[in-house]
Amino acid sequence: MTTQRATTAPSVQIDGTSGTVLLRTAHSAYVLRVDRAAGTVRHVHWGAPLPLADAVALPVWADHDNSFAGRWDGVEEYPVDGGARFGTPALEVRFADGSSPLEPTVEDVVPQTDDHVVVRLRDRARPLAWHLHYRVPAGGGVLERWTEFHHTGTDDDGDVLLLRYASAHWPLPQRPAWRLGSVHGGWSAEGRLERSGLPVGETVLGSRRGHTGHHANPWMTLDAGDAAEEHGEVWAVALAASGSWRLTAQRTAAGRTGVTAGEGHEGTELRLPPGGSHRTPVSLALHTPHGFGRASRTFHHHLRTHVLPHPEELRPVLYNSWEATSFQVDEENQLALARRAADLGAELFVLDDGWFRGRDDDKAGLGDWTPHPRRFPRGLRPLADEVHRLGMAFGLWVEPEMVNVDSDLYREHPDWVQHLPDRTPTELRNQLVLDFSRPEVTGWALRWLSGLVAENTVDFLKWDFNRAFTEAGAHQAGPDARRVHVEHARGLYRVLDRLRTRFPRLRIEACAGGGGRVDPGILARTDQVWTSDNTDAVDRLTIQHGFSQLYPAGVMSAWVTDSPNPLTGRVVPMRFRFHSAMAGVLGIGGDLTRWSDAELAEARGGVELYKDIRPVVQRGRQFRLLAPGEGPLTAVQYLSEDADRAVVFVWRPTTAFGPSPPPLRLRGLKQEARYQDEDTGGEWSGATLSGFGLPLPDLPTGDCASALVRLRRVTGHGRNG
Repeated sequence: MTTQRATTAPSVQIDGTSGTVLLRTAHSAYVLRVDRAAGTVRHVHWGAPLPLADAVALPVWADHDNSFAGRWDGVEEYPVDGGARFGTPALEVRFADGSSPLEPTVEDVVPQTDDHVVVRLRDRARPLAWHLHYRVPAGGGVLERWTEFHHTGTDDDGDVLLLRYASAHWPLPQRPAWRLGSVHGGWSAEGRLERSGLPVGETVLGSRRGHTGHHANPWMTLDAGDAAEEHGEVWAVALAASGSWRLTAQRTAAGRTGVTAGEGHEGTELRLPPGGSHRTPVSLALHTPHGFGRASRTFHHHLRTHVLPHPEELRPVLYNSWEATSFQVDEENQLALARRAADLGAELFVLDDGWFRGRDDDKAGLGDWTPHPRRFPRGLRPLADEVHRLGMAFGLWVEPEMVNVDSDLYREHPDWVQHLPDRTPTELRNQLVLDFSRPEVTGWALRWLSGLVAENTVDFLKWDFNRAFTEAGAHQAGPDARRVHVEHARGLYRVLDRLRTRFPRLRIEACAGGGGRVDPGILARTDQVWTSDNTDAVDRLTIQHGFSQLYPAGVMSAWVTDSPNPLTGRVVPMRFRFHSAMAGVLGIGGDLTRWSDAELAEARGGVELYKDIRPVVQRGRQFRLLAPGEGPLTAVQYLSEDADRAVVFVWRPTTAFGPSPPPLRLRGLKQEARYQDEDTGGEWSGATLSGFGLPLPDLPTGDCASALVRLRRVTGHGRNG
């Protein structure tokens, strides 16, 4: 190990004598120790801040020696398969001779910058090295980790097969019990938050679908069972991976707990040739003593500051034509909708599915990305020009990763789909998945997308992905054919990165049948995500609550659509529909040609109101005051960074007999300042609003009642609450 003097770096400090590395976030500390004699890296501490001198003196916990347990299980920073290790490995391989056990040794600890350090390890005798990267992005509370693998041998050594290749293993401190938090669900039912006890053993969340998935999302929280929204210690781990993924929380009978985060799943193996390398996605993690709400706000800040391409921009109010016209789009009806959308104050018009050749329903056309000759005989440019003349940006729906069997593309390139030569391909939604791990496929996609954007002055793409992987092998069968489960997403990233480089003003919304591909990896390349195909304003409260656990409101697309709702049939007043959608990135998706003059006028007022509160909602701090399903009301507060403006939404989905709910105790306000209700003129101190609470606004009678309160600081510059 290279000896380093203790540094004064703000984020990374190293004591070379003891091999101790201290990583500082804004409100926590993470400590590891290099053990050269044992050839590994031990975990020491993750939690409350502490000085380097104390970190150096802390002991490393170890279980008692016996012949049936691994003494260091649960306390290694990056456990491998080999030796007396019996826990979940972060790294498991198969060498050319068929053997698997690894015997690690530490090469050195290499500071990269003030906030980034690398611990380099290798196998004692075999041609494999792995480098553990730790980074503390400035100004926040999130840690980043990833791992790089290097085949250090020659052709004589053969290939190394990576069987498990995690981004990170995150050891947790000892607690009497643990509770795991995560979201689950399905198509149009995403984001169902659940917290339950973590059993002894391995609890695995993941996706074998080739994309992030509706059924789960690549993050989890852990607490000792005593945390709440605004108090209690919480640890959280996430993964920036848009393909198949796996998070494993292991709790041992000896009292050790840790989370392993990595791309892929069982059977998704990566072949590393001599001289080859592989870098994992980034895993994000944090600790906070201030509950689930602070954990969410810390992730929101990190994503806005270090991940999103254009966090400084306010997302536009969009209109999308899908629920109005479905596949029956043509130039005439889209122009009619565009004129009405512009009159409402929409800033972006998006032409959805059905605009391209052969696309009369969902059985044909995917892959043939030229304008439908009957529906758009003049092409798309006249529509785009009129949309721009109306003062709106022009957007298009695309699904570049998919193909219908009934398409010229498939007839010309049937080998481009994910398939194995002797298997029958499974069609879902009448389509197959193109293999984006192949450069000829991604090259084709980049060419037609570039032409489409340039020729039609496209400002925005709604990028969809409407089915999971099946028979997902490489274009030729082989031992690592299933690497497409991770390499497809990397091909997608390359297309998005190059497209955005060519068209810097282009903005992109990620969609996968709703929320089927939402993760920090895709957010690094897109500007917002379509949260769910379910636009029911009541259902959305639950979906949006789960979404907010990790992701900020400024990327959460939400539409006001028709009533009764096209999916659920629920009848919801327009006021409630707007308030539900205004809690994220507001969009409108109803058939405006059927809305009455009164409805159009109400919608026009809703759009105008949203534009006033948009900076607070999209850029501010979010406080979940009342969760869906825990009482008659749901409430969310947004607070500007300077705490000068607050926006509070209150929803009552159903009427119920019982006592009136108490005032809403707001959070984060300046205690000595006074805040005025911008609509009623009522005025209270920040201390009153935080301590006594905001008197609940009058709600309309009946089901699906809602209210919006806007508060503005009028005096005082006191401390925040």
